[in-house]
Order: sequence, then structure tokens, then C-alpha cells
Amino acid sequence: MAIISQYTKPVTVGKKEFLLKEGQLCRNNYFVEKGCLRMFFIDQKGTEQITQFAIENWWLSDYMSFTLQKPSQFCIQTIEASALIAIDHLAQEQLLQQLPKLERYFRLILQRAYAATQMRMKFLHDFSREENYHHFINTQPEFAQRVPQYMLASYLGLTPEYLSEIRKKKR
Repeated sequence: MAIISQYTKPVTVGKKEFLLKEGQLCRNNYFVEKGCLRMFFIDQKGTEQITQFAIENWWLSDYMSFTLQKPSQFCIQTIEASALIAIDHLAQEQLLQQLPKLERYFRLILQRAYAATQMRMKFLHDFSREENYHHFINTQPEFAQRVPQYMLASYLGLTPEYLSEIRKKKR
């Protein structure tokens, strides 16, 4: 832990603060100690499309921008006031050289995240919009409780109005 703390820095951010805006370089990989984050892009119609959420013990970064150090096409913003641990690109590379066992840790984190993304894509194609919503709230209840409904709708590719209709049916 002493070695890791040399390469990381604690970050405390308020609600709705941006950690990354489109066009900026994603300089950090963020570990959520407390709070909730979202990653999104703005489509051609000017609508926010949420691609990921992160809560306690999750990592979040625009890995394309972070890895290649190219401008991001995404935004990362807090949903709640958050306590994070940030590690920048160079520091992460140095840390992984100093502690090779962490390379396995990060590989496993990324494999699980990629697998979850693959399953999300399958659900978007296999499930109806209503089935997708019910699957999400049953498998990820911690998000359904913490994330505003309009953000959940964006993540699931629904309009807030349609999500409201789905929720009313259940009652």
C-alpha cells in the first residue's frame, strides 16, 4: 500500500463536477472509494448518451484516451459527491513495472469490464426495451436506487417518458 500511495492521489469532488470533458486528454484512471460517476457522450442530436456508471470499488476511465493519450470523445462526471483515487497514465505504467502483480489485477478488471460490455450489447439486441430495464434493475439494484431515472433511461437507450411507463406497469 505504501508503494501504491506514492503513485496515486486522493481526489474529492462535489456533485455534478466534471473529471473529463470531450476533447480533453483522459489523464487519470479513477477508483471510486465513495460516490457515483457516469461516463457519457453527446450524440449528433445534442442528447447525452450514458455508456457507463461507476460506484464504490469500481474503476472508470476513457481507456482509449487514457491508453493512447489522445483526445477523449467522452465526458466523465460525478453523480454524487465522490472520494476517488486517481492514477495518471505515466504513474500507472511505472507502478505496474514496480509491482508486476498489479498488472494481473488490472488485466482482470479490464477483462470483467469488457465481458460486461459484451453482455450489455447482447442484451440490447436480444431483449425488448422493457426486458432490458427489468434485467438491469434485477442484476444491478444498487444503481437503480442511486442513479436518477433520466440517467438510467439514457443508459438503457430509453426516453424518460417510456421508462416512466415501464415503471408504472410494475405497480
